[in-house]
Amino acid sequence: MTESGDRTVSSKPLDPFTLMLDFRSGALEPHTSRTERHVSDMQGAYADATAQEHLVKGGDPLVYEVLQYDIPEEVGQLICCTTVLHPGTVGDEYFMTKGHYHSVRDTGEVYLGLRGHGYLLLMTEEGGKAATPMGPGTVAYVPPNWAHRTVNTSEEPFVFFAVYPGQAGHDYGTIEKTGFPQRVLRTPEGAELR
Repeated sequence: MTESGDRTVSSKPLDPFTLMLDFRSGALEPHTSRTERHVSDMQGAYADATAQEHLVKGGDPLVYEVLQYDIPEEVGQLICCTTVLHPGTVGDEYFMTKGHYHSVRDTGEVYLGLRGHGYLLLMTEEGGKAATPMGPGTVAYVPPNWAHRTVNTSEEPFVFFAVYPGQAGHDYGTIEKTGFPQRVLRTPEGAELR
């Protein structure tokens, strides 16, 4: 490894490789890591803490899973993964990912919607906010310095593919402290962004 400014750069390049992506299920083969987030892993994310506790005691359903082919987390590398965000609600609020900033704030990310529908919610520490509807074929760009969270508003899994720089990292702690300024709720008329 060598240092480039304050970032680590690999001195040994990777060999080329290929992965197979199932557009319907989100299966990424091979994958070397799988992260699962259950309702109990989302403490403080949902507005209705009583409904969340009820779901935890009732079986603690799986909210989402991330399949990733791990490569060195360093400058020059691109990490790709798929997220499968399951359908469901906590109270009136749709299932969502925890949301994060990148630890290295000046890195972006690209999402490609594969199945289902939902929202990509974004915010900045300076108060900026945005909400992008997503579905199959949607390509969404997350600029540097924007926190991002996805929400499943469909009755099927919301599946998307993501690519981001190897050195980006994940800062979940800031979102756990500040929350997101936007929520997506199930109403009789459908999904409502508030």
